[in-house]
Amino acid sequence: MRTATAYVHGYSATEARRLGDQADTLAELLHHDTGYPAGSRVLEVGCGVGAQTVHLVAGSPAAAITAVDVSAASLAAARDRVGDRVRWCRADLFALPFQDGEFEHLFVCFVLEHLPDPVAALHALRRVLRPGGTVTVIEGDHGSAFYHPASPHAQHTIDCLVRLQPGDALIGRRLHPLLTAAGFRDVAVTPRTVHADDAHPHLVAGFTHNTFVAMVEAVRDRALTAGLTTEARWREGIADLRRTGDPGGTFTYTFFKATGVG
Repeated sequence: MRTATAYVHGYSATEARRLGDQADTLAELLHHDTGYPAGSRVLEVGCGVGAQTVHLVAGSPAAAITAVDVSAASLAAARDRVGDRVRWCRADLFALPFQDGEFEHLFVCFVLEHLPDPVAALHALRRVLRPGGTVTVIEGDHGSAFYHPASPHAQHTIDCLVRLQPGDALIGRRLHPLLTAAGFRDVAVTPRTVHADDAHPHLVAGFTHNTFVAMVEAVRDRALTAGLTTEARWREGIADLRRTGDPGGTFTYTFFKATGVG
């Protein structure tokens, strides 16, 4: 992504753990149908700390995977997490140091949501994809979150995150038109819904608490500084949001996975 783009969640060790929890909890939901042939050249864009790269490698152990990120610190963490099975490269998405058509597959997960112009980003990626190659894009959509007990105070905290995100926190619903506008064909999008309740305690812990609530909690200081909330209102909203992970609570969220051909 462009070096000027702010990552709203920050680069702390806490955020790295959250990304790992999210990737591990949702691996089957998001990646069970992603696999690349032996020897195929795959580019993962915006790999961050390698939380998704782990599962990309697990699903395609014989593919030739290159992972790119703009942050040197994130790449170092990714290398520590995944090892040298992947070729690591520090680069800006809009200035990739690769030849035209160098890759047969592109993998983009939780990147477009942070960019002010996702269509321009997709155009830039198409340059390094060979004709007939595939793209896979995964994004969330914070507008898809619904939960019990319902609470306008909890919703207020989620809305703060949506307003603070530099790109589009509701981008999941837009993947088909975005990829089509960027020139990809045969675009197909499938919703991937996670539902956490008492019958799925691993999802309550891994997704409700350690992924979603943790993500919202991380923007507290920014929300206060921006004047989007008050300390008292934030505390009430976060307390209500946490209750969705208590016994009797439920939390539902939908991710969107798109594939297309370059």
